[in-house]
This record gives sequence, C-alpha cells and structure tokens, in this order.
Amino acid sequence: MQIITQTLTTPLTKTAKLTGYVLDNTAEIDENRVRPAVVICPGGGYAFVSQREGQAIANQMNAIGLQAFVLDYSCTPTHFPAQLAELATAVKVIREHANEWHVDPNKIIAMGFSAGGHLAGSLATMWNQPVLKDLGFNPEEIRPNALAIGYPVITSGEKAHRGSFDHLLGENPSAELLEQVSLEKQVSADTPQTFMWQTYEDQAVPVDNTIMFAQALRDHGVNCEYHMFPHGPHGLALASAETAANEDQIVPAVQQWVGLFKTWVTTNVMD
Repeated sequence: MQIITQTLTTPLTKTAKLTGYVLDNTAEIDENRVRPAVVICPGGGYAFVSQREGQAIANQMNAIGLQAFVLDYSCTPTHFPAQLAELATAVKVIREHANEWHVDPNKIIAMGFSAGGHLAGSLATMWNQPVLKDLGFNPEEIRPNALAIGYPVITSGEKAHRGSFDHLLGENPSAELLEQVSLEKQVSADTPQTFMWQTYEDQAVPVDNTIMFAQALRDHGVNCEYHMFPHGPHGLALASAETAANEDQIVPAVQQWVGLFKTWVTTNVMD
C-alpha cells in the first residue's frame, strides 16, 4: 500500500489536505488492475474534521477493494463554497492521477459523515451548478459517480443541525444562501446513485434529514439504498470500539452498514 499526501490548491483556499490509502497491484493478481475510489469527508459540524471518521473508515474501504482517500477540508471561519471547492479539487486530482493510483476514473464515490455528509452531498447535487462553474471547474472533471453518506446534515430548514450551517455560512446568511445549501432542494436527475444510513434515535441530526433526501432522490428518479437503524446516537462512524468516543457509540447492529455498503458498491459501482 502507498500512503499519499497532497496539499490541495483551490480557487479559494490552499490548506486542504488529501491523504490517500492506495492499494498496490501485484503480478500474482493483475498488474493493471484499477479500482473504484472513495473520497471520505469526516464530520465535525464544519467546526473541525473528526479523526474518528477518517483513517479507520478508509481501512474498511480498502478491505472492500476501494482506493480510499480522506479529505481534511477547511472549517470555520472559512465559509461556503470553499469546502465544496476543496472536495471538487480532490475528485479532480484523483482523476488526474488515475493511472498512477490504479483508480477507475469513472468510479469515484463521494462519502461523508454528518457535516461531511453534507459536503459530499453538496458535490453530488452541485457538481454542474454555477457555484462551481463560476470558480473555473469543468463539471465532468469533478462529477462523483456515486454518493455514500452516513447520518448526514441535509436540510437548512426546520429540522436543520443549526450549528453546522452557522459554521458553514457565518452570521446572518441570506435566505437565498440557506436555500442553496439545503440539499433536499438541490437534488436533480443529475445527482448520482446514493447509499445512505442513519439511526432513528439520532438526537443531533434528526432522521428527517435522510428521509427528506431519500424522498427527493425518488422524486427525481435517482437510485437510492437507504438504511434506518432503530438504535444508536449520532456520530457512530464504524459503530465499533475502534471508532467509539464512548460506550454508547458501540452498536453491533449498526456495524453492518459496512457490509451493506460492500454489497451495494459491488452491485452498483464495481459492475
């Protein structure tokens, strides 16, 4: 395995870091093998980037057979759309290095958790919108081929995780800006196929967020696999002792999301 670190220069920032966990090819199997890639955006309410939702999840993605990358993106006081530009740049860089990093450039998954799920979902819904075109991005270079999100922040409306939007947008954002970052309103037929999960008991980000997003995907004919687990708090990551901040975050039933994702990605992305 190669561990690759890239500092990303975007039209708005120069501080984001992309860390890649890249599986090597071997003569025993196939020296020319290419794999799908996943870009992981940890959560943290746009106030910080959670370490619990980074490398440990990348390791699980490697085990599935994906080239895994973790994005350490900018947080407050840096505001939207800087983070979106950083993720777009990460996808662009992975495509540019596809041969070197043994990546299939047509199979890049944006993955995120909590506020990182909002970031991944923002790229999935805005990759061809003016917000990124106006920054000089070519939509086809930054388009994710699939989206995978866990307990994501989605809506800026009544069921919002208000702290995430305060950090993302700053003080007194306009109604137009709040509408722009409310992802259930940004879904279109161009949004890629999606895998997502959340727990019913999540008290930080109401489960209404994923329900709204799933309904919007269905309304636009976008394929979606959605799992609502009955028990567990917010921020579960792998829901195991490896990533738990406390005992409440060890939830064996939720640990199966990785296996469910493996089946989904094998069936819908790898084929």
